[in-house]
Amino acid sequence: MGKIVEIQSVFAGYNSNIILSDISLDIFDDDFIGVIGPNGGGKTTLLNVVLGLIKPYKGSVNFFDDLKFGRNNKIGYLPQQNNIDRKFPITVKDVVLSGLIYGPGFLSRHSKQDKLKADETLLKIGIADLSKYPIGELSGGQMQKVLLSRAIVSSPRLLILDEPNTFVDNQFEGELYEILNELNKEMAIIIVTHDVGTISSYVKTIACVNRTLHYHKSNIITEEQLESYNCPIKLITHGEVPHTVLKKHSH
Repeated sequence: MGKIVEIQSVFAGYNSNIILSDISLDIFDDDFIGVIGPNGGGKTTLLNVVLGLIKPYKGSVNFFDDLKFGRNNKIGYLPQQNNIDRKFPITVKDVVLSGLIYGPGFLSRHSKQDKLKADETLLKIGIADLSKYPIGELSGGQMQKVLLSRAIVSSPRLLILDEPNTFVDNQFEGELYEILNELNKEMAIIIVTHDVGTISSYVKTIACVNRTLHYHKSNIITEEQLESYNCPIKLITHGEVPHTVLKKHSH
């Protein structure tokens, strides 16, 4: 198990506004980290730090084995929102192939090997039958699977997902975690989600982000973590079914 990213004492934010204060985190090859926390607590900012999209005000971010976003596609990324125009006349396979483009441009000529890789990825995600479909004909869940395929088509060592189950149905949500569970055999995964009850059945460790970062080397969600939400929630997992119990409170 090798270390692929090392975050040390990082302060980060936007326009001199500090969002994250003194956070440290090591990411290893086989990690499956669930990132939870309140809105505005800095979850997406943490991802931007790992992706190298923002530079810390203080502290350091070290990448190992040439692992850096945009360089050889060794980091796959599925953002919370995508900017693909669903009316644009391209197929599912075109979108996936765009994940193998290392320079500027969306559509490009691809080798037979690239096209075979795209076909293999669509099969892995379970949407090979949609390969020739125009993206405008897809449901929300199908489109997310296409974008996930694009994120992993280059066989990255690290996959980062920012609330991928937002605006999709429950069926996609269940399928997504099963897919990620299989992908984790090949790559490290970091997923930001509000689905606290469900992720505890899949992730290996949990990072709670609320301006600072509390890392728990377990998938057990403790009261300490939930207190960072400033909401009195108790979670109990029985088998594969998550249950939520609210303490008495004034709201």
